[in-house]
Amino acid sequence: MAAMEWVHEFDLVGKLRPPLPIGPGPLGNRVYYDVESGEIRGERVRGTLHGGGEWALMGPDGFIRIDVRLQAETHDGAFLYIQYTGLLELSESVQAALGRGARTDYGDQYFYTNPRFETGDERYAWLNTSFFVGRGRILPDLGVEYQVSRAV
Repeated sequence: MAAMEWVHEFDLVGKLRPPLPIGPGPLGNRVYYDVESGEIRGERVRGTLHGGGEWALMGPDGFIRIDVRLQAETHDGAFLYIQYTGLLELSESVQAALGRGARTDYGDQYFYTNPRFETGDERYAWLNTSFFVGRGRILPDLGVEYQVSRAV
């Protein structure tokens, strides 16, 4: 199999509200984060997040299972539905950043997502049939940022 090639498409930045503790269950401790605001910053796609949420599951293995759904509007009026799952390792740097409201850098932890897009706008139809991977980091005050790349 040939090596997969990736092209950076955009950065996705989100600001979260404080978590709502759903509580422990059979698979771990579930918390909900409301997405307060955010944006998509890229050449081919850029826009504003219009809410959404994250249903995070903190497992006994030291990883958070990420489950996010978002709505966005592009700079030129297209609407997007974005859904992604992923893994965030609760490393020492992540725990320290979350505890202090600080940041991590890319590579400080295992933090990857697989964004999926849906849109009916023909200008962005390529999003519906592309495979994306996001590399994440924590931003101060409950922020998160992903560098999102597309397989080519």
